[in-house]
Amino acid sequence: MSSLSAEELWSLSEAEFTKLLDSGQFKPIKKTINFYAPSFSHYQNKYFQTEKNHFPTISITGKACALNCKHCGGKLLETMQSAVNPIELLEMGSKLKKDGAKGVLISGGCRADGTVPLDNFIAVLRWFKKELGLTVFVHTGIVKSETAKALKKAGVDAALIDIIGLEENAKKIFGLKCSAKDYEDSLKKLDEAKLNVVPHIIVGLNQHDLKDEYEALKIIAQTIKPTALVIIAFMPIHGTVMEKTSPPNAVDIAKVIATARVMFPDTPISLGCMRPKGNSRKGIDVLALKAGVDGIAFPDERAIEYAKNMGYNTVFSSYCCAQIGLNLEM
Repeated sequence: MSSLSAEELWSLSEAEFTKLLDSGQFKPIKKTINFYAPSFSHYQNKYFQTEKNHFPTISITGKACALNCKHCGGKLLETMQSAVNPIELLEMGSKLKKDGAKGVLISGGCRADGTVPLDNFIAVLRWFKKELGLTVFVHTGIVKSETAKALKKAGVDAALIDIIGLEENAKKIFGLKCSAKDYEDSLKKLDEAKLNVVPHIIVGLNQHDLKDEYEALKIIAQTIKPTALVIIAFMPIHGTVMEKTSPPNAVDIAKVIATARVMFPDTPISLGCMRPKGNSRKGIDVLALKAGVDGIAFPDERAIEYAKNMGYNTVFSSYCCAQIGLNLEM
């Protein structure tokens, strides 16, 4: 592990950081790299392929979102299965279980205050756990204490929450009037409810200006000990305000991961499914491994080969990559 502090690491130039990255100082927690390919996106190579319906994502708001964020514009919701009331969700869960589902990721659009309208669905989530035996992950958004406690009582396996570091970015990109304290409070409420909390940090919304990402890491570190961290990265989506904005490069993503590794030496870190695709993914995924990541969703095949060549055990799973915080392989 690098002897530099997070602050010192963050201050390095790209050339200095790249040299440090190539020195092999950053390591995952164990000698195993976990690779994830949940069923909401097809994935297949000589090592692994997705199992249909094993781990779908469900939007409880359909395509609706009050925020209409500049980087998403609701487009990501269109890739999810839709169940906009408890009866629909109940019926969908029964069918998914019959078709072989192991778990589900419950998500959806936000209200204007950044909350996801989960409360009316919590009884169904309890049924998913107790009667269907599904693993249940929930994207919470900004969350109230009562909702956090209800999610815990329902048996939800993990609460996933996007953390924005700077209020100006929350307003400019997400259309939110949220401060660092709002995110701290949500993290505390989830933690106090004794949920497994898996914060997500998105890299590159301000291109090479990574102040938001660093502030987000500090908010998490000063507030809770997370079950796991997931680093994702902005990718331009056709039809959104930011469709012509350049995505972050592999070094920027690796720098956020390496800084997280230094700040959270005992916390599993995954590179999540949202990140640039195509030829750039090879570089992103290999540098993520050099930066000390423990898991990667939908990995480029060359990253799998790199992990094997470095002597790591490789484990493949059809679960969401947030699972890494629950059963990190030895």
